[in-house]
Amino acid sequence: MLRIGASRIALRSMGAPATRLAPGFLHTSPAVKWTMQFGSLASKRPGAPQLSPMKPIQAAAMRRSITDAQKQAESRYAKEEIKPTPETVSSTSTTNAMSSEARADQPEKKEVDMTAGLKGDLATIRDTFSLSDVPREAYYMGLAGTIPYLATSITTVFCAWETNHSTAGYGYLLDEKNATQLLHLIEPLQIGYGASILSFLGAIHWGLEWAGYGGYQGYKRYAIGVVAPAVAWSTMLMPIEGALITQFLGFVALYYVDVRATVRGWTPSWYRTYRFVLTAIVGASIVLTLIGRGELPDHIPGSADRAKVFQEGSEERLSHDEEARANKQKKKDAAGSDNRAGEEKEDKTR
Repeated sequence: MLRIGASRIALRSMGAPATRLAPGFLHTSPAVKWTMQFGSLASKRPGAPQLSPMKPIQAAAMRRSITDAQKQAESRYAKEEIKPTPETVSSTSTTNAMSSEARADQPEKKEVDMTAGLKGDLATIRDTFSLSDVPREAYYMGLAGTIPYLATSITTVFCAWETNHSTAGYGYLLDEKNATQLLHLIEPLQIGYGASILSFLGAIHWGLEWAGYGGYQGYKRYAIGVVAPAVAWSTMLMPIEGALITQFLGFVALYYVDVRATVRGWTPSWYRTYRFVLTAIVGASIVLTLIGRGELPDHIPGSADRAKVFQEGSEERLSHDEEARANKQKKKDAAGSDNRAGEEKEDKTR
């Protein structure tokens, strides 16, 4: 070929490519690949690669290699209007790593609600303890029935606190003597009221049997109303701590029986939830009373110790009364003997 200046300039302008290009320029240079790698849609379009980094002769050759189909597709994409998609934008859509950028063909990742489990648990608890089906009269009267239990339990804790914090025999509101007397007064009140409530809950099954609710069950349902007052009556003869524990176990056992009865259809469907709420209040009151009594000073006698003291005091008073009666009889006998002796002397003098 002719080695003229123009030909040398043309050959120098082409230069040697960094990599060997295949026929048809199907592969682009690394620079072109790098700029196209992270495009969401541009990497999928069958258009011509970017030609700006190429030299003029290489760009001209690349333009000649583009087919008519590619030109039509490129013109179609050029006229395409990009529509906004705000639903695809999230708090993590712009924080993906470069090597794992979201593509158009990948499904969108939904945001995970971290509080979904907690919300589900709260909804379950709300549905479990829903008392919307409970008759309002039974609901209000049942809650009112727990007030005496709560009052006696709080009073027990208050008396225990007063006796422990009394200074020189005087507390903030009551002295130790009055607090102890009040504590001894409310003990039989709480035990007696608990026994009556336990008996009442057992008697409800008798009423359901007479009404034929869920069918007539006979002795099985009558037995519930018999065992409950028997257990309640036995607590009246126990010391205060033993009576409270026995009544607590009685309330829990009767709640289990009521749940089983509700499952079998012997009671209304809302009855087990209603019973759970009331049993929880009564059980908490009993536990509160036991805690208060556990904080009493050692010199405050319990019910068993008071009974022993009363018995010993009664024996002492009885022996004292017998001794006084015997002394009185001796004095009377001595006075009678003196009178007879004086009469005998008068008879002899006559």
